[in-house]
Amino acid sequence: MSIAETKVVNIYTESNPNPNSLKFVVNFMLMPEGVSRDYPDAESTSEAPLAKLLFDLPFVKRVFYMSNFVTVTKDDATDWYEVKGEVQQLIKNHLEGGLPILTEKEVKEDHQIDESDSDLEAKIKSILDEYIRPAVEMDGGAISFHSFDEGKVKVLLQGSCSGCPSSTVTLKAGIENLLKRMVPEVQEVEAEGV
Repeated sequence: MSIAETKVVNIYTESNPNPNSLKFVVNFMLMPEGVSRDYPDAESTSEAPLAKLLFDLPFVKRVFYMSNFVTVTKDDATDWYEVKGEVQQLIKNHLEGGLPILTEKEVKEDHQIDESDSDLEAKIKSILDEYIRPAVEMDGGAISFHSFDEGKVKVLLQGSCSGCPSSTVTLKAGIENLLKRMVPEVQEVEAEGV
């Protein structure tokens, strides 16, 4: 690879409400707009070479990709102070080497409104997209609509939100209250698969 082809990769970290997760922010987009990938274990990384490498580190418990960041969740026993540099360097080396983070044939958006959605489901998805998703992304995670049935909205929490001690408070005090206010048919919000 010539010097002209070398990509300059700058990475900084941001903490978030989950003390076991750290957001590694890169100076360019890694994923297309509206696309995220969550890898809860090494077995799920068949089309994610960077995530597979990260899981080779014994303390890594979850990897999440979105826009211009990778969120890494570690085990309770490891201190970020001891391993942050190692994780950051691994990500930097991978990206500077021009290696892909995904090898999927077709990368699809996660949370599109489609024709089969009821008007109510489309409204709920719009509220999640406009009001809730940006705040959750700032914390290194993602939220997506799972289902709506008999007043109950189920959402999927990914990235740093999965397993975060404050995610239940955020879900009930923030997301549920907002959806109840904006969509009177919503009576409850619950996280799916957390």
